[in-house]
Amino acid sequence: MSAVADGAILNSVADTVDSLVLDLLEWIGSTPRPYAEVLDAWRTSCPRLPVWEDATDRGFITREHVPGQGALVAVSAAGAAHLRERRGQIVSSR
Repeated sequence: MSAVADGAILNSVADTVDSLVLDLLEWIGSTPRPYAEVLDAWRTSCPRLPVWEDATDRGFITREHVPGQGALVAVSAAGAAHLRERRGQIVSSR
C-alpha cells in the first residue's frame, strides 16, 4: 500500500471517529446520563473506533458523582462548543 493510501485510510478513520464523537455528544444531550449507561452504549474494544476514549481525552465530556444517583456523564463546555461548531446544535453543558 502506498503512503498516500495509508494517509487516506487514517483520515477516513479519524473522520469516522469524529463523527461518532459528535453522535455521542448529541446522544448525551443536555441531560446528564448515568455513567454505566453511557459506557454500555458507547465503549468499544475496537482500537480503531475509540469513541468514548477520544471524547474523554478531548475534554468533551465530564463525569461527576451525584449523591443518590451515582456517577453521571454530561457534555462539557468544550463538547458543547464542538457540537455547535460542527453540527450547529446547541446543548447545555456542565
